[in-house]
Amino acid sequence: MSSTTESPSNYNDLQHMSVSDLLTNINKEDQTVPLAVEKVIPKIEALVHQIVKKMSTGGRLFYIGAGTSGRLGVVDASEIPPTYGLPHGHVVGVIAGGDGAIRKSVEHAEDDPNQAWKDLVEFNISNQDVLIGIAASGRTPYVIGGLARANEEGLVTGCITCNTGSKLAETAQFPIEVVVGPEFVTGSTRMKAGTAQKLVLNMISTAVMIQLGHVQGNKMVDMQLSNEKLIDRAVRMVMEETGVSREKAEALVASQGSVRKAIDHHNSKDA
Repeated sequence: MSSTTESPSNYNDLQHMSVSDLLTNINKEDQTVPLAVEKVIPKIEALVHQIVKKMSTGGRLFYIGAGTSGRLGVVDASEIPPTYGLPHGHVVGVIAGGDGAIRKSVEHAEDDPNQAWKDLVEFNISNQDVLIGIAASGRTPYVIGGLARANEEGLVTGCITCNTGSKLAETAQFPIEVVVGPEFVTGSTRMKAGTAQKLVLNMISTAVMIQLGHVQGNKMVDMQLSNEKLIDRAVRMVMEETGVSREKAEALVASQGSVRKAIDHHNSKDA
């Protein structure tokens, strides 16, 4: 298969560029990424509908990946509980090599096609869940093997890759192929490919959470109040939604423990 993620950079002699030229040219390349994502919005939409359907009836969302791709999945999953109030374990990121690979590369962890399913079984994954494989190249054995086994077990499967015609896209039921072209540094897929994957993950998880009712208006009404910044944000949300004073909003947030409950409590008393 052709591999645009491994294609030679559009630039050469990078070591001779000034810092200004390096930054300008990296930025110029980065500007092409959202346009590549735009082309696959229908594919993203199809997968989102599947995830919402499964999660509405108690299913979970899993991401698997290796290296940068795996880390991006872990980041997206880890941000769901504080942002949208879902308990940990409803969106799960699994990286080849285990959690230690988040900080430090684990050699050859991505080369075993059977390991991903072994890792997923520890979470009691089932056909009620959705599995998304993330791999810029589309040829990572860990990810392909995990999706292939998930298909056999009756799961909904999707993928995010940055090449066309890959084995991963062929394996996934709902493939998303975001072709961003050659990297500024040849083969360095933590750059444009990583940015594309992050954008798509943002779109998927945000759209799913909104569809599941975790946003009212444009506000994260179920966010966890885990620090002073978020408590202050919650107070301001309650003030905006109810028109009460800051003092009253602070009391509502403190007593109810969430923006949603504070607003509902105020509205029920008004009623």
